[in-house]
Parts: sequence; C-alpha cells; structure tokens
Amino acid sequence: MRKRLILVFLAATLAPLAVTVWITTSLLEQSLRRAPTRELDEISRSLEKTGRELYQRARESLKREALSGQIAPRRYAESDRESWPAPARQFWESGEPERFVLSGEEGDRLEFLVRRDRQVWAYSTALGGIGMGRLSEQYRQARELVESGRGRDWRRGFTYTYAVLAAAIWLVSLALLVFLAHRVSRPIRQLTAGLGELAAGNPAVRVPATGSDEIGRAIQAFNHMAEQLERSRERLVYLTQLASWQALARKMAHELKNSLTPIRLTVEEMLARGGDKDRAFLEQAAQIVVDEVETLERRVRAFSEFSAEPPLRPSAVDLNALIEERVAFLRIGRPQVDYRVRLGPAPPAFADADLVKGMLTNLLENAAEAAGAGGRVLAATLAVDGKVAVEVHDSGPGLSGPARESVFQPTISFKKRGMGLGLSIARKSALLSGGDILVVRGELGGAGFRVLLPAAAAS
Repeated sequence: MRKRLILVFLAATLAPLAVTVWITTSLLEQSLRRAPTRELDEISRSLEKTGRELYQRARESLKREALSGQIAPRRYAESDRESWPAPARQFWESGEPERFVLSGEEGDRLEFLVRRDRQVWAYSTALGGIGMGRLSEQYRQARELVESGRGRDWRRGFTYTYAVLAAAIWLVSLALLVFLAHRVSRPIRQLTAGLGELAAGNPAVRVPATGSDEIGRAIQAFNHMAEQLERSRERLVYLTQLASWQALARKMAHELKNSLTPIRLTVEEMLARGGDKDRAFLEQAAQIVVDEVETLERRVRAFSEFSAEPPLRPSAVDLNALIEERVAFLRIGRPQVDYRVRLGPAPPAFADADLVKGMLTNLLENAAEAAGAGGRVLAATLAVDGKVAVEVHDSGPGLSGPARESVFQPTISFKKRGMGLGLSIARKSALLSGGDILVVRGELGGAGFRVLLPAAAAS
C-alpha cells in the first residue's frame, strides 16, 4: 500500500510539475523578449545623436553670430585675470585660439571664448531650456542600465531559481507522503499479520490499537473478534473434555452400580441368616460395608449427574431475588458464617432457573466451606458488557496460580471430602445457558468467582 501511494503521488505530480515548468519558462521567455532593455538602448543612442547634433548646431550658430557682430561679447582684460571666471582663465592658460564651453546650472548655456588683443571675448547664448549636463547624465545612466541588463542572464537565473524551488517543494511533499504512507500502512500491515496468525490457529494474537479512525476501529473489531474466538475455543475445548469425562463417568457409574447392588444384598442376607453367635461383630461389619456402599452410591449419583444432559427450560430469572433466597436458605445450615449480599441494578437473566440455583448453591457452599467458622461470604449482582453477572467472594485462603488454572477440571478437588465435580458441573450449566464462570480477584482476601449469564430481552 505504501508503494502504491508513492506511485500514485509520482504519477499525479510529475506530469503537472513538468507542464508547470514548461509554461513558466515559456512565459518567462516571452517576458524577457518584451523587456525594455533593447528599447532603452535605442532611445539612449538616439538621445546621444540628437544631443550631439543640437550641440554642434548651437556652436555653429553662436560662432556665426559672434563673427558677424550680432552678439556683443563680454571682455576680460589680462590685467584683471585674477577676477576672471574659471572657464575664461582655463581657456587663456591653454593657449587655444577659441573654445566652446557649457555654463549655467545644468549646462543650458553655450559660451564661445576667443582671444582678442590680449583679451578674452566671451559670447554666450541659451540652448532653449535644454540642459546639456542633465542630458549627458541621463544618457550615462541609460547606458549603465543597458550594459547591466546585457551583463545578466535573466533567463537562466529565473529558470534555475524556479527549478530549484519547484524541486525542493516536490521533494518535501514526497518525504511527507512517504512518512504518512508509512504511518497509514503500518497498522494495516499489523492487522494483516494478525489475520494471518489468527487464520493459522493462534486466537491469542492481538494488534495494538493506534487511533479512533477507520483503521483503529477495524483493529478494535479484530481484537474483539479474536477475544471472542479465544473464549469460544476455550469453551469448546472444555466442553470436549467434559464430554470425555462424561463418557467415562457413565461407564464407571454403570460398572459400580452393577457391583454394589449384589454386595449390599449379600451382606444383608448374611446378617439375616446369622445366629446369635458373633451377632455384634456381624452387625458391625455389615454396618461398615453398608456405609461404604452408600458412600459409593453417592459417588455414583454424582457421576450420573455429571454425565447427564438435562433438558434446558430457559426463562427470565430475577437474580437478585434468587440470591436472597439462596443466602437465606444457607444461613440456616451455616449460622457460623457471615453471609453478605450486595444487589445491583442487574436486569433479569435468560437461563434455566434450576441450573442457576444449582450453580449458586455450589458456589455459595464452596465459599462457606473455604471461609470456615467466623468467615465471610459476599454475593453480589451486577451488569458486565451487556450480560448479567453474579459474583461470590469468600475470606478463605484463596487460590494459587496452578489452582486457578485447573479449578474447573473434573476430578480435581481442593476440599477434603470433595470429588472435583461441583465446579465442573456448575461451569457446564453456565456454558449450556450461554454464559460462563470465571475466576476473579477476591474482594474479601480469598477466592472470587463470577457467573456470566445472558440478559433477558426487554419486553
């Protein structure tokens, strides 16, 4: 995806950039062709020519008028040479017979200096308001501009400057696009890798969420899906294990029942036929055998319950009322245990009421036995992620790490007289109801269990 974005950027920008450079250089070429440098050169040369012709004609006219006596001269005697103006003094010292000089503030007057009998005669005339000095300065400036324009390659300078600027902007944009493409494609690559691992059979894979945009929401949906698949896989594995144990339990129950019934009948027959001799011993031995047979029968019934698949009759169950009923019933049998109830605004659960009663009774009995005399048991209801939950906590010793992992395994018990089937049956009932039983952190310092059940639909 990152490479595709870069290719799209190149295709979308290189052609417009080339067209823009071509149009800009063409316009620059046209602008330089229309630059006033050439016109300024022609005007300056024309001005120079006109000024020279005007100056030459003014000289000829002034000389003609001076020699014909049409203009009266100003005479400067040699005896007063110290007071002569600078042009007259310079002319006298040069030894020239005659000279034309410009005078006035801007050279707008022309003077004709001539030697006469040890005197300098100066004839003067106006140039019609034209300042030859100002005209010469303007001509000089125009020539400097023309020469400066010719000395600079404006076309190359503008072209190189524009090309460098356009290339710099384009490279910055390309770098920014590469960075953004990497930012965008990285979570997609992570999501693709996560999907690959999930497809390979690893439901524990998770992708770190990077934001709340479309990609971030897709990653969150993937993580939620992976979590649900992991839970479903765990439940399926657990139910598969339970199915294996159920088959074994049915077989064991059948075999034990077939053996127990003849043993019990035979012992009772022996007791009935026995005489008064050793009567007490026979009665004691028979009682021991009968008690052990009854114990085995209870175990057989437990295996039968574990292996049975009762029909489900789900309905709306008020967990708050059911918790109060179970706790009130158990308080009578265990007055030494401090039962506490914390009821929350939990909606009714949709489950089989008998199965829920069995689950709660098992958890509350286990909690009371773990807490012991003087211990505490807490039963609480709450809503968790759209489901209804019941939590049972005790003040007992709690569960170790290995115990937390294997607490729901059949035939594994942490009680002295336990068979390890109670929690397995309870979790199986929860799974059949569409929920589950989880181990949570105990609030009273001991163990904690949470029963999750689907909430009943609002009528």
